[in-house]
Amino acid sequence: MRSRFVRFQLRDLLLIMVPVLIAVAGATWITFRFAHPAPPDTLVLSAAAAGSPYYRYAERYRAVFERNGVKLEIRESGGSLANLKSLSDPGSGVDAAFVQGGLASSKDTHGLLSLGRVAYEPLWVFYTGSTPLERLTELKGKRILVGPAGSGTNRLALRLLAANGITNETATLINHELPDYVDLLAKGDADAGFLVLAPEAKTIQRLLRTPDIHFMSFANADAYAQRFPFLSRLVLRQGVVDFADNVPHSDTTLISTTVAVVVRESLHPALINLLAQALQEVHGQSTVNDAGEVQLFQSAGEFPTANDPEFAFSDEARRVYRSGAPLLQRYVPFWVATTVDRLMISLVVLVPILIPLLRFAPQIYDWRIRRRIIHWYGELKRLESAAKSATTSEERAAKLRDLEMIEAAVDNLPIPLGFADRLYQLRQHIELARRRLTFAGRF
Repeated sequence: MRSRFVRFQLRDLLLIMVPVLIAVAGATWITFRFAHPAPPDTLVLSAAAAGSPYYRYAERYRAVFERNGVKLEIRESGGSLANLKSLSDPGSGVDAAFVQGGLASSKDTHGLLSLGRVAYEPLWVFYTGSTPLERLTELKGKRILVGPAGSGTNRLALRLLAANGITNETATLINHELPDYVDLLAKGDADAGFLVLAPEAKTIQRLLRTPDIHFMSFANADAYAQRFPFLSRLVLRQGVVDFADNVPHSDTTLISTTVAVVVRESLHPALINLLAQALQEVHGQSTVNDAGEVQLFQSAGEFPTANDPEFAFSDEARRVYRSGAPLLQRYVPFWVATTVDRLMISLVVLVPILIPLLRFAPQIYDWRIRRRIIHWYGELKRLESAAKSATTSEERAAKLRDLEMIEAAVDNLPIPLGFADRLYQLRQHIELARRRLTFAGRF
């Protein structure tokens, strides 16, 4: 009976490859699940009230996200302070938010990353009376509107007033909603009011056009920008708001904070990358309205910024601003690109595992096949040793029958073709043992 030669021994191959495949699959699963999980399909962005500049920015971001198959959920909020609190609360579900510059303390910035500043938010100080005001110290003894308690306007107004020695003891500080400023100032119920809003905001536009209400031109704007890194000096040019009525009547110097888009440090890098792309698309060019007019205080290429004076900056965002979208995302959809990225990272993890496995697997396979042949060499050796003590023809005949059993077993041994030479050597040795037994029986 002939031995069964096969290209490979399936059972032995499976015994080796199955553990290898299990190890590879396990490492891949761990990498995909924990080391580099898939990005969520939704990002939650806390903006402000519907219709506000923040909210309109968020709606434009949403269009970018939808193009890439990701949902952007926009949440209304009470403003920057509420947004900052949501980011600091692990249970809020908020991933990203708009935060006005100057609001965050050092403890507020822990675990948060900035994707850059995206727009100016000037500080407007409106006042009544015929005497021009140029410094905040001139507000001592006045009735001053400082915004709703806990708002971004309120926080910044109190901070700057305190820096000028103005507190509740030296002035009357009034907390009030921003839309009410026009009536309060016009009726004489307040002498001045602080607002932190974009120039396009309806309240600002009303105040700029209301007779007998003026706004301060800061004589020491550069000093504020030098002392407070989140502030900048801006100039509102004569007539830029309204050419017909020449509003403002002269060049006016303002101080301005900027608004940042801030995310949790734990947010998936792919979503940070996509949000940075949205910021670059929305804020990278000057915003032009339906009338073809450019948004004030915004120049092409100025935003988003690639740095932040208050928060740690995201490396992902910096790469986007420096080099644009990742190479793959320029040619394939977002989800395809992120899947390929995950596969590449998995390969980095798998290569150190695969190299030793693939190196030793053939040796183990070789050892298992040789072990099968060596086993019958052992049986043959024991038979020859026992045959030396056989003195009668019956004992030698029994040993020959044992030898035939070994030969039959070897003939049925499935051996890969690569080991055929060793099997033939074993059969030759079996034949040699038979001759010795037969020869010994003749004497």
